[in-house]
Amino acid sequence: MPCDPLDPVSFQPIGRVYSCFKEKFGIPRQPGLASAATAELVLHGAFAHPDCVRGLEECSHIWVLFIFSEHLERGWTPLVRPPRSGGKKRGVFATRSTFRPNPLGQSVVKLERIEIRDGAAVLHLSGVDLLDGTPVVDIKPYLPYADRVTAASYPYASDSQQLEQAVNFGADAEAQLLAHPQGEQLRQLIIEVLRCDPRPTFRRKADDDRLYGVALMDRNVRWRIQNDAIVVDQIIPQTEPPADDAVCG
Repeated sequence: MPCDPLDPVSFQPIGRVYSCFKEKFGIPRQPGLASAATAELVLHGAFAHPDCVRGLEECSHIWVLFIFSEHLERGWTPLVRPPRSGGKKRGVFATRSTFRPNPLGQSVVKLERIEIRDGAAVLHLSGVDLLDGTPVVDIKPYLPYADRVTAASYPYASDSQQLEQAVNFGADAEAQLLAHPQGEQLRQLIIEVLRCDPRPTFRRKADDDRLYGVALMDRNVRWRIQNDAIVVDQIIPQTEPPADDAVCG
């Protein structure tokens, strides 16, 4: 007797992502919004054999299918309040909410290169929106002729809603960037992430003078909105505790 297609199905992760995003707060809500956001996708076990990715190096971009591992215990609801809804509810299947019946996500990311490290395949990615440690269940080539739909529309999410404010670095932040071995990449990452406005929706207002903290790469970035600009005050090692008044998510 054939099995019922609605019977429970289990998946085995094929690898794990190690990214510049060390916490959920600050991650862009879609891939491609921060080109400086990089990650390694390390394949595991039998899936790490170089034969599994033979030919994939010809792709400029790939689909990464992954598990929202931070939400496994929180379940799901039919209605959710996505960030750009202004507090209004939408059906879970009309959004990309992380709280789904099956906690699966998918992202189109740029494949920079494939490295064979100790006999195992490691994919170097950019433009990611993936939390450090995310389990991956599949990889697929991005096919421009089929995956790009030029006539597609969704008025509810018609643009990225990125901030247009300048990002200014204070004297301390500038000095800390200069001392960082990947200072220029970190600077670009900070600019791209903060322009995506990681603040909760209810705090997005002109007079928001709170100090925020976001973990990027190996640093805590402390920033605020001031005089219609994004101001970065400090970029310190993550081993240092956040300021008492910093909002970290």
